[in-house]
Amino acid sequence: MSKPDIKTREDIYRLVSKFYAKVREDKDLGPFFNETIKDWDAHLEHLTTFWESSLFLKTRYYGNPLEAHVKVDEAHNNSITDLHFGLWLNLWFQTIDELFEGDFAENAKRRARKMGTFLYLKIFEARNK
Repeated sequence: MSKPDIKTREDIYRLVSKFYAKVREDKDLGPFFNETIKDWDAHLEHLTTFWESSLFLKTRYYGNPLEAHVKVDEAHNNSITDLHFGLWLNLWFQTIDELFEGDFAENAKRRARKMGTFLYLKIFEARNK
């Protein structure tokens, strides 16, 4: 039986919610998120808007993911590593594969890979300023 592709905001919310439930329970990733995010409902809505904007190009995302991730790294004594981004990406791919398949699902993987690389490089640069 085939799975649906990501088509709606509700699909993105389902993906983001399931994914971050896994992240929050992960022994390596959980502390970064659980110690930083105080209102998970609002954060999931915010992330849904981010991914909706990224995948469908029809909504407008207001926020600065780079600044947010640099602050989290600083708050955790510059301890975010490429391992954390790899774990994050693996969980993202796993969650997409559990729920969806198709062009938008594959695009969500590509965009996450590019975003993770960019954020990690920028976090590393910020440490040397």
